[in-house]
Amino acid sequence: MSTSAVLDRFLRYVQYDTRSDESSTTIPSTLSQLIFQKALAAELRALGLRDADVDGHGYVMATIPATTTKVSVPAIGFIAHVDTSPEMTGAGVKPIIHAQYDGRDLVLPDDPAVVLRFDAIPALADQMGHDIVTASGTTLLGADDKAGVAEIVTAAEYLIVHPEIPHGVVRIAFTPDEEIGRGANHFDVTRFGCACAYTLDGGSRGEVESESFSADLMTVTFHGFNTHPGYAKGTMINAIKVAAAFVHRLPSAELSPETTDGRDGFIHPYVQQSGVDKTIVKLIVRDFETAGLAAKEALVERIAREAAAAFPGARVDIAVDQQYRNMRAVLDGRPEIVEHAHEAIRRCGLDVKTKSIRGGTDGSRLSFMGLPTPNLFAGEHNFHSRLEWVSRQDMEKAVEVVIALCQVWEERSAL
Repeated sequence: MSTSAVLDRFLRYVQYDTRSDESSTTIPSTLSQLIFQKALAAELRALGLRDADVDGHGYVMATIPATTTKVSVPAIGFIAHVDTSPEMTGAGVKPIIHAQYDGRDLVLPDDPAVVLRFDAIPALADQMGHDIVTASGTTLLGADDKAGVAEIVTAAEYLIVHPEIPHGVVRIAFTPDEEIGRGANHFDVTRFGCACAYTLDGGSRGEVESESFSADLMTVTFHGFNTHPGYAKGTMINAIKVAAAFVHRLPSAELSPETTDGRDGFIHPYVQQSGVDKTIVKLIVRDFETAGLAAKEALVERIAREAAAAFPGARVDIAVDQQYRNMRAVLDGRPEIVEHAHEAIRRCGLDVKTKSIRGGTDGSRLSFMGLPTPNLFAGEHNFHSRLEWVSRQDMEKAVEVVIALCQVWEERSAL
């Protein structure tokens, strides 16, 4: 099976700067995402997916018609997101192919201080002989999730060119704004019309992720009182100082991203909008057990109120917004969805690696919208970083897994 086109696509796709923007009120949040989506839809139509289009919210959907004679094969879907993280520039990406990796440290030429060090990145040990793709040192690469996009398009092309491969209806979707938590906001599950789907937005080859964090957003607003600083004695209440006291009181030796891993949850302040009269601190709260969110949120509220109480006259408002929930609660009721993915991975000569996502994907929310959606590997590493990288061979394996998964669903369906 030749799947080499995936690298060419990937190198082309990363030239699009598709960062999403949390401060934007447009849909998608950036025009560049819509430009890329229109290019993808045109490419899919050129491959023979005649219904490929971009809807009014910037989502691409397309159909690979069934080739099976069975009538009971359910439609399945494959999904990837087109946006890249707003935390790191994605403009002017210059991808570099480091051929036949041999364990050396990879120095990125546009900033020699940015080095993929073999001793610091355990996943590189599995890449001997592979062709590693990085950016040049000043931008992220965009493998998250343009690797997934390239893999799905390449698998679609292969299935169209090889109608002798039996499969049911296969649907494709590319979503905007996943990186800012809006990827499923306007996803039309009914129009997509699938029994289940798989996101390709994961790491090492062979990985299947069927659970994610449950996640809430807390917005803590401290209210002070501003006046001329030259005449402020006894009247000014500096909300910036109240917020600083709050952040200082948050756990640092535990319950923070810097000190947790595995199945540990955390509390993470990540945005502060500061002013003397009002300062807003936004925090993300994460736990694999949804019930565990309440205890963490109660802790944040207690600390916030204690901080405000230390500054007479200060007030605090606290809002909690649900972001997504652990998709395991849905997928445990449909075990065949994950089992079929395991079988496809084994057929491609890989060991299955089950993993919990210390984050979320579009699938986290889609699963609760009626579309059970685990996450499959795409070969992505060092997400949101100038050290981001992906392997050509891993991308090719991901393409093989998509094709094999379509076959598994067909074979295991009744006549």
